[in-house]
Amino acid sequence: MKILVTGATNGMGKGVSKILAGSDNQSHEIILLCRSEKSGLETIKEIENATTNKKLSLLLCDLAKLSDVRNAVNEIQNKHKSLDSVFINAGLGYAAGRVETEDGMDSHFQVNYLSQFMLTLNLLNLLENSENGGRIIFNVTRGGNIIWDDMQMKNGWGYEKGIHQAMAAKRMFLIKLHNLYKMRDSSRVTFIGFEISKTVWSNQINIIPLYMKTIATLIKFLGGFISIDECGSIMAPLFTESLEESLKRSGKFITWKKNKFSEIPEDNFVLDKGNQDRLWKASLALCNDLKTEQIAEALCN
Repeated sequence: MKILVTGATNGMGKGVSKILAGSDNQSHEIILLCRSEKSGLETIKEIENATTNKKLSLLLCDLAKLSDVRNAVNEIQNKHKSLDSVFINAGLGYAAGRVETEDGMDSHFQVNYLSQFMLTLNLLNLLENSENGGRIIFNVTRGGNIIWDDMQMKNGWGYEKGIHQAMAAKRMFLIKLHNLYKMRDSSRVTFIGFEISKTVWSNQINIIPLYMKTIATLIKFLGGFISIDECGSIMAPLFTESLEESLKRSGKFITWKKNKFSEIPEDNFVLDKGNQDRLWKASLALCNDLKTEQIAEALCN
């Protein structure tokens, strides 16, 4: 299978890439989307050495730039006729203060949600071409709300608030896509939200303040974290299972509990169709991209 992973050089993205590269007799092709060429090449070398899989490639894209997303879409479309799976995973975590992107948006909103909204819509045709049935797995967590009157958080910014808003937005987006696709006679694309039950130990530890690092280290000692390899092993089946099994999970928010996938009850705010439609329209306006708007219009019609 051919699998695109965003945020592939660290945390969950790296874990999923590594485990998938090493599974099924190294048959899977992994496309690693990341912003740093140095980190990307180092990750590819590390995974190749660990798995002997040579079917890994690098796609450079800074999700803080919508122009980079457009370029990445064009590159994927030119090089590939289909995709089997996409992991919508990349995201910003801790930040000391609000950072505004060159597109005039809060970086957490753009990187964690909007750029991947745009990327997803522009890759749906490749997922539709999958012989195995296309599937998109969204890295999400529960909770969150949309700050309708200040989506870019110019007032009252906080990195946790920004993360939670983006997570709610991603969950609303995947449900909207699922509902659009289930109206088709023979949908072969699925949309699944996944929350890891324990925090993945990642490079984020290197940028958080000392007091947070101390707390995290203690929590790790008490078993509150899992490794990226453990995370990858848990998630790998979602990318490679049969279309029939994936269709059963589509539109759902799930986690891994007691050695099986379990559904998480979704918030009414996220399930509200009016909120989903409002976010959809706002997201298209912020992307301000004709091709993306045309894709969205075709889906809704």
